[in-house]
Amino acid sequence: MPIQILPARLANQIAAGEVVERPASVVKELVENSIDAGATRIDIEIEKGGSKLIRIRDNGFGIAKDELTLALSRHATSKITTLDDLEAIVSLGFRGEALASISSVSRLTLTSRTVAQEEAWSAYAEGRDMTVKLKPAAHPIGTTIDVVDLFFNTPARRKFLRTEKTEFTHIDELLKRIALSRLDITINLRHNGKQIRQYRAAQTKVQVEKRLAAVCGSNFLQHALEVELEHGELKFHGWISAPEGARAQGDIQYCYVNGRMMKDKLINHAIRQGYESSLLANQYAAYILFIEISPHDVDVNVHPAKHEVRFHQARLVHDFIYQAIYGALQQSASLSNMPMSELTHDHEVESEIVIPNNKETYFPPMKEYVRQPYQESIDKTEQLRKAVDSTPSYPNKAPSDSWVSNKPSQKELNTYKALLSPANESKASLYNQVKEARLNQVVPEIVEKCVPMVSATSNEAAPLGKVLTIVEKVFALLQQDGQLQLLDLRYAEFVKSYGQLNSVHFEPLKAQPLLIPISIGIEEEICNKVLDYALFLKPLGIDLKVKNKTNIIVMAVCQPIRQQNLQQLIPNLLRYLDSINPSLEQVIIWLSHQIQHEEASYSTAQAIQLVMELEQLWGSELPKFNKKLLKNIDITQAVQAFSHE
Repeated sequence: MPIQILPARLANQIAAGEVVERPASVVKELVENSIDAGATRIDIEIEKGGSKLIRIRDNGFGIAKDELTLALSRHATSKITTLDDLEAIVSLGFRGEALASISSVSRLTLTSRTVAQEEAWSAYAEGRDMTVKLKPAAHPIGTTIDVVDLFFNTPARRKFLRTEKTEFTHIDELLKRIALSRLDITINLRHNGKQIRQYRAAQTKVQVEKRLAAVCGSNFLQHALEVELEHGELKFHGWISAPEGARAQGDIQYCYVNGRMMKDKLINHAIRQGYESSLLANQYAAYILFIEISPHDVDVNVHPAKHEVRFHQARLVHDFIYQAIYGALQQSASLSNMPMSELTHDHEVESEIVIPNNKETYFPPMKEYVRQPYQESIDKTEQLRKAVDSTPSYPNKAPSDSWVSNKPSQKELNTYKALLSPANESKASLYNQVKEARLNQVVPEIVEKCVPMVSATSNEAAPLGKVLTIVEKVFALLQQDGQLQLLDLRYAEFVKSYGQLNSVHFEPLKAQPLLIPISIGIEEEICNKVLDYALFLKPLGIDLKVKNKTNIIVMAVCQPIRQQNLQQLIPNLLRYLDSINPSLEQVIIWLSHQIQHEEASYSTAQAIQLVMELEQLWGSELPKFNKKLLKNIDITQAVQAFSHE
């Protein structure tokens, strides 16, 4: 067969194979065109799941009469004109294939009017011969597109359509994603003459809440954390669910890059890593996230359906997203478990960030905001200060007699619980305001490739320094005040676990119920004492019950040991208790040594996380571990060895 140019109709139908997968694909292309045209209201009408009729009406700029015929031609667009435009695409559409491809497999009518025209004009095209017919029409400023009898001339494609209900479900889900991407646009959806969705434009916080609730449900809002992070031209904002709001399926996962809906592997990987230590394997995060980046730093022309993008600085973007997610979850967790003595102190909403003198090596500081939205705040924080008496600061060692005498009274604890009670809305919102207060904490500074960490701590804190690289897989090379040090990451894991468990000296650790309680066999002699041991272990968040003479049930454990092999750890713990009758401090040390970590080697990002967690947990008392944790590196001899004579 000789080489030849394909006829226009055949070429359009081939292109339609990529552009028009199903009715939802048509809706996507046409709604995105309406958004690009500056529409503030879009009405979508569907019949029979989109196979019979898809009508999109908007109040955008419209299309001039002289351009209507050209608009239905292949590779015709007003969104790019030169190669430079292709390198910095700011519109949702740009290839100029949508209308031509859709008209090649349907009966399409395009009616539009611009501000400069006194009357509207209608263009009709049918897949058979692609001839465009123009005639005057009555229409307000804007555009209406009718797509009738989709795939009427391609029965092989039509037979692959699913049921009317299934196809409409795809359209409904698509419009949810679009409704979240542009909160400022009103979107209405009708199916078979019935109003199904009405997303009103959201300008105020209350309106945004209603729109989010309409799309994602009220349960998402209940556990939502609002995140905003900015660094140069790279911005990241949106809402993520706290671990308590994890879902059994990934049905609320929306991500956008410069307003474009994304299902990008790099972005998804960064988000999963951020949640890795917060969720179980069978749990899914819920999030609505927006990434804004310079159009010159992202290529959107790498996927037929434009679902994926390519970042010029992929590593930087990946770590930026990861740090934002991980930092938000860690800050939320630390605020939730914060002692009352810390909660009742005044804190600035934005903490000061310590930047090294050598500013050329670092990016400017990033602003980070993490807050729980959708509860009214109360400005009078003094009410909380008066409600609860002052309590001692967090002790990082075994309790002494003097500390025990200063423990919070039962009255104080009852007052604290009352403030947390959701039954009292005003008190709950008061607590929420205090919870939103920004603490002086470690703030990540992202640097290309190595992503070092700069500590922003109080004067009493003891920062470990900046992570430079990993040495021999299990050591981190640190730099602080011109001194190089090696950090033993394996011992650092022990110090971290010890710090997490050691907080029991102030208040009981939170018990996290297991999805499926674990039944464990154990010696009858020990099983007879389990009730006593259960009372002893309860402050550590370990909940045990007796099943029978030789079996116990693990109902819940604290977060530090959640990921451990509990079928081995719990019996060994009970045997340890039975052997020497240890104190609580001895049990904490024993458990800290038992906690196993899977990392045979560490990445720079993992080392950064670990350093951040150690600094947050221990503060000024961290140096007491330095003997085993850090080793100074003397580079004097190496420097002197350089001879240029």
